[in-house]
Amino acid sequence: MAASKEILATAKQFTAFINKTPSPFHVVDECRKCLVAAGFQEIKETETWNVEPTKKYFVTRNQSTLVAFAVGGNYKPGNGFSIVGAHTDSPCLKVKPVSKRTRSGYLQVAVACYGGGTWHTWFDRDLTVAGRVIVKNGNKLEHRLVHIDRPILRVPNIAIHLQRDMNEKFSPNKESHLAPILATCVQNGLTNDAKGSEEPCCSSSQTGKHHPVLMNLLCEELGVTVDQVMDFELCLADTQPAAIGGALNEFIFAPRLDNLFNAYSGLQGLIKACSNESLLNDPNIRMVSLFDNEEVGSASAQGAQSTFQELVLRRLSAGASSTAFEEAIPKSYLLSADQGHAVHPNYPEKHEDQHRPLLHKGILMKFNANQRYASTAVTAAILREIASRVGVPLQDFIVKNDSPCGSTIGPILSAKLGIPTMDIGGPQLSMHSIREMCCTSSVDQAEKLYKGFFEFYPEVFASLTL
Repeated sequence: MAASKEILATAKQFTAFINKTPSPFHVVDECRKCLVAAGFQEIKETETWNVEPTKKYFVTRNQSTLVAFAVGGNYKPGNGFSIVGAHTDSPCLKVKPVSKRTRSGYLQVAVACYGGGTWHTWFDRDLTVAGRVIVKNGNKLEHRLVHIDRPILRVPNIAIHLQRDMNEKFSPNKESHLAPILATCVQNGLTNDAKGSEEPCCSSSQTGKHHPVLMNLLCEELGVTVDQVMDFELCLADTQPAAIGGALNEFIFAPRLDNLFNAYSGLQGLIKACSNESLLNDPNIRMVSLFDNEEVGSASAQGAQSTFQELVLRRLSAGASSTAFEEAIPKSYLLSADQGHAVHPNYPEKHEDQHRPLLHKGILMKFNANQRYASTAVTAAILREIASRVGVPLQDFIVKNDSPCGSTIGPILSAKLGIPTMDIGGPQLSMHSIREMCCTSSVDQAEKLYKGFFEFYPEVFASLTL
């Protein structure tokens, strides 16, 4: 019973995190709060770093990517890095730079599809917007977070009476069918303004690009005037909170499990691994790297394909021999942590017969012969040993030969840095839906695995004979 209470408490802490993080900017902001509360110090890319043994730090880029690390008491440049990597973004709809659209008496918001979402799940949901707004305050440009915490948008389905085959064939056009309704022209009194709104807007002012009602909502939330809004990046998000569910309270029903599950549990694993004396004798630097833009290929200044990870590692390797960085990489290890597919009871044929991961049965170890995952026998053996020490079960996962295989930041960073890598993730259902599903026990398993990884990797690596 005590273990069940612990699992449930851990899961509830995770769902609280999800409910506070409707955009990558909110993810980084919430992670910052957790890190500061745990004694981590924020440092800037633009400043000189003077890191010290047993001290804890974090650095951000674009306010949507974060690297947090704790320096082992026995660390010296040239020693290894123990890294858990995950991402802060999830598939969503994003407000277009010019979103003002009026059709058939409705005010709508033009949106762009971000990532490979299961877009039909966004229909008939109570939606809102969240993200960041750049506000002009005197002579300064300020980065402000915004989250309108009530339903303001909806993408209504077409009635089955008007499309009789929708249960057999529902394939919405992403450009014309996904635009959410914001208001009616009648209620909003904007019919005259709407007549010319179909024409492209070239104004540099945000008031000409977006419906005034949307701008007013944002400004009321931020306590600023419309003229102060210079630009913004807004995601649409479901207003239904994450919740513990199932008859036995064993499930988590939530948005953005891919990949806030691993962003959160990786961060908690690092924080908890630094709360005991194990850091004092660690020869490595313990690190969590949370990247933006994984869902669209990671090719951005804040993505895993950027130089950010390498530059952080090089700065921390400086001060010794000229080859300290090159010496450190083969001593290092990356856990590329991204969610995996549990077997679906209604579609069991989608899984290979010998690789059908189940909820509650442990964290997935991902393998792919074509290097869509970066796992090797060596990195797998290391993780199996660590997992056995902390009592966390593992499950092998591979995609069927006749199915395409997704990928992660693992192969990107493994190829870019040459760092030994293991791809893993928690089992879940409904990946890339607006509402996903996983089990409560996997959050506890992931936190314990990541904590154990930070504590035991250097010892396990030292025992390795190659």
